[in-house]
Amino acid sequence: MDRRSFITKAGVVGVGAAAAGFAAPAIAQGNITWRMVTTWPKNFPGLGVGAQRLADRITAASGGRLTIQVYSAGELVPPLQSLDAVIDGTAEMSHGAAYYWQNKSPALSFFTGVPYGMTSRELAAWVRYMGGQEIWDEIYDQFGVQGFLSGDTGTQAGGWFKNELTGLDSVKGLRFRTPGLGGRVWEKLGVTVTNLAAGEIFQALQSGTLDAAEFVGPYNDLALGFYQVAKNYYLPSFVEPGLATELVVDKKKYQALPADLQALIRDASQAEYDQVASDFYANDPRALQTLVNDHGVKVHQFPDDILKAGAEAAKEVMSELHQSSDPLVKKTADSFIEALNILRTRTEGTDGSFIQARKNFFSI
Repeated sequence: MDRRSFITKAGVVGVGAAAAGFAAPAIAQGNITWRMVTTWPKNFPGLGVGAQRLADRITAASGGRLTIQVYSAGELVPPLQSLDAVIDGTAEMSHGAAYYWQNKSPALSFFTGVPYGMTSRELAAWVRYMGGQEIWDEIYDQFGVQGFLSGDTGTQAGGWFKNELTGLDSVKGLRFRTPGLGGRVWEKLGVTVTNLAAGEIFQALQSGTLDAAEFVGPYNDLALGFYQVAKNYYLPSFVEPGLATELVVDKKKYQALPADLQALIRDASQAEYDQVASDFYANDPRALQTLVNDHGVKVHQFPDDILKAGAEAAKEVMSELHQSSDPLVKKTADSFIEALNILRTRTEGTDGSFIQARKNFFSI
């Protein structure tokens, strides 16, 4: 996608639309209008489109009883203030990633992506069937909101680097955009870490403020134009093995809805979790072909010493959370670790063995 075209589509709405967004939610003849703020640029592949599709699902399935108006990053509030907008009542919903809010509770990072942690399928199993949702509810109860899994990118890309990595020493001192617990792991490897919203990363790379950046993977990264300023692309990520996005809802307003509309929000979010996963699975490999064939991107895997050091750092981070003085952080870490140790027996013993056999013996 041409970056200029993408940015044009991602432009900020006019003053009149923004002013209308600050009006109180419309309630007329039993119909309700809610505002959803997002951390994603307008029309952003996979994530922004998924947020809009989720809003459209709820609006259509409710027959207009609950209409969701979507505000992309910066249209109503800055992207990384989306959760605060729900907490303070500026919006009824936000669409983003839970690890963006780790300053409120480190436990929230477990519901997005954990270094060397769960794949997206494992994460969904933990949240839906192994107590993860109930713990997530406890965390968000502190802020008066309710969280739902709403999208799944699968295993992400490791990032874009201006220079090829030759080993662990080559990352020390790099200025790298990466969020969540993954950022804490990279810091332990000697990297200077920052978090930026999607629409801010390209300029930081281009200006030299950043030496490297990761966002999601080929589908999104092609649209963001990173290949124009960095050619070394590392796959896969070892710090974001199964990233999930979230829908957050004002809990008091959510519980005031009729039971069928509450169920509709929950079930539409679950449907979008799976829909977004299919979108990324279909379009990541095609976007990667475009990056390599049309833009000269060089695809690498991380050197083994980086992977090994990253694994040791991930263990340290997990141990720190396991020993946290915050009971909810410790509870979340304990539940996550227990579930991971069960679920990985399926993923590695069954799925992984099949993938290796197919790679070794089958081609058509």
